Amino acid sequence: MLFIHGLSYFSYDWVNFGTRLCTDRLGCAMDMRGFGDSTYSPAGDYSVTTMADDIAHLLDHLRWDKVILVAHSMGGRSATCFAAANPARVAGLVLVDWSPENAPAGSKRVANTVAATPDTFATVADAMRYFGTDPDSPDGADKRARFEAYTRPVAGGFAIKRDSFFRDQFRRQLETGEAPKRGVDLWQLLSDVVVPTLVLRGTRSDLFAAETLPKVLQKNPRIQAQEIEAGHHVAGDNPEAAIATIRPFINSLEQA
Repeated sequence: MLFIHGLSYFSYDWVNFGTRLCTDRLGCAMDMRGFGDSTYSPAGDYSVTTMADDIAHLLDHLRWDKVILVAHSMGGRSATCFAAANPARVAGLVLVDWSPENAPAGSKRVANTVAATPDTFATVADAMRYFGTDPDSPDGADKRARFEAYTRPVAGGFAIKRDSFFRDQFRRQLETGEAPKRGVDLWQLLSDVVVPTLVLRGTRSDLFAAETLPKVLQKNPRIQAQEIEAGHHVAGDNPEAAIATIRPFINSLEQA
């Protein structure tokens, strides 16, 4: 199984969840280009198709002929693109709180948060506060290791392990009111997927609207869906329910 993160996440966010899910199979959590410990693109090439090609390159490196993809949020775009173009290499696709259509409220929240991200934080605790985690709370103590992995030491403090390309892109979007062009039709990509697909939607998600889910199901009859009592970060908010939903799906792939 290959786990793919979203825009404000990285491979570390899948480690505990993936370990629990992969008790009887190999698993890998990737840092997408421009995130975590992967290299950044000097040319700023973060297109959907290029990042889908990165999935292919990683599978080749791992010598995995076929894989189950589990992708969250932004990672769902590249995973869907890869699955649509390479059905022989994908046994199944799990899309976690992603659809081709982001809800306005969540889109605005993400744009504002990413655009305003400082170049550096004085401390890891400051980075935690910026992203809504109180470092002095019990939750903060649990998440500190995550933020230590999500940041790197730089002159003046700590920086998020994400290419500033994304911050600058959202700044331009807020200034001009124009979203960046994707270069692909995400709805068409979803329609083109021919492998078994499971969609999970967080009931409190501000990015995947409830009214979008029927449209997703109508677009592709191979898709099955389940709503999970969670926010956008389904695997982090309610891992028990997410695992309980994903496990029967992946087991069914082996029985098919």
